[in-house]
Amino acid sequence: MDKLLTMSKKEVTRVEVIQRTETKHLKQKEAAKVLGVSERHIRRMLRAYRQTGAEGLISKRRGKPSNNQLKTEVRQQVIDLIYSQYPDFGPTFAHEKLTEKHGLELSRETVRKLMIIEGIWKPKKVKKLVVHQMRDRRACLGELVQIDGSPHAWFEERGEKCNLLVFIDDATGRLMELYFTPGETTFGYFAATERYLARFGKPVAFYSDKNSIFKVNIKNALTGSGMTQFGRAMKELGIEIICANTPQAKGRVERAIQILQDRLVKEMRLLGISSIEAANEYAPEFMTDYNARFAVDPRSSNDAHRPLGSKDDLERVFTLQEQRNLSKNLTLQYKNVIYQIQTSRPSYAMRNALVTVCEDDQCTIDILYKGHSLEYSVYQKQQHQAEVVSSKAIDEKLKKSYKPGKDHPWRKYGHRLNGKPITKVAQHEAAASSD
Repeated sequence: MDKLLTMSKKEVTRVEVIQRTETKHLKQKEAAKVLGVSERHIRRMLRAYRQTGAEGLISKRRGKPSNNQLKTEVRQQVIDLIYSQYPDFGPTFAHEKLTEKHGLELSRETVRKLMIIEGIWKPKKVKKLVVHQMRDRRACLGELVQIDGSPHAWFEERGEKCNLLVFIDDATGRLMELYFTPGETTFGYFAATERYLARFGKPVAFYSDKNSIFKVNIKNALTGSGMTQFGRAMKELGIEIICANTPQAKGRVERAIQILQDRLVKEMRLLGISSIEAANEYAPEFMTDYNARFAVDPRSSNDAHRPLGSKDDLERVFTLQEQRNLSKNLTLQYKNVIYQIQTSRPSYAMRNALVTVCEDDQCTIDILYKGHSLEYSVYQKQQHQAEVVSSKAIDEKLKKSYKPGKDHPWRKYGHRLNGKPITKVAQHEAAASSD
């Protein structure tokens, strides 16, 4: 009885070629060329065909486990570690931790397949390709630095939400500064930029979005200099600000933030970091590791950063500054407060003089005239006026509820007795007893 053989398409072709070679219809050299093997291997296959027929040309490994498959105990160890320590890590990040911390020599694809089989990781669907015009990286380090802020639960449930300000070099993809701050504010960017300048010097330009910190978004504004406080500070330092039209235009910092929201959050979880202060201390260590993995070499070895000059007074530059004209009495108003200038020179010499009011992050006021500080006293605080509050701050402003005073007419209404609420029955009883 004939034996039923299972062959692949490749093995069927192999049998046909070997049969033609055996019947002298094809030379061994030609057969080797057709099958893509050596003549020596053709002679081996001829020998196997003569001994056992077509069965001798079927792979002997079919149905048997691979010699390179992962050992059962190693597989179980990997799965246990992922479940216990890295349940929400991506395959690439989990593979790095398994290699660095646990010494497991596995390929990234092996870890990915194990996580898919276990249901820990779901393969991402290929998104529809959206074509954006490509822009080459800048040539030099410090020629263009992309900046952006990211509000996120950086400490997960261990701490409150905060903002991370990210500075990344366009030429190398290198993280230049990470700074955690309670909110994305002008003073937050001042502090982050001051740290950046102290380490690297002044870049040629910052590349940002159209946030009101960087760009005045009110069309045809009737007052002001046309620049934001951050823009004014950068102009004094000789640093250009360029605003992107779309998020894709500054895609390098956008993608970096996505990586940080994954890797940095989990690194801080492993280290137990739960405060802004501790996170800012850890940031340089994380940046060093990140840059070693992802940064690239620039096309030019020239560093475009410029050193800080002797006239670059960062303490003064990084303040909120507004100009005021002194009155005939040498007074000025700033944020509902009237300041009286104290001077020994005749008052008429400074009437209508243009001065600059500087306010730092501690609300300390310094008044400058021709670059020199003036002595002053607080003459009068004006009554509280209606203030402009953003929608995000309304809840904070309404936390204080109004409570009527003890002599308020509301406490003398008929439904209250001695300032305490009473029922209708108690009211009638109180009325009857008074009669």
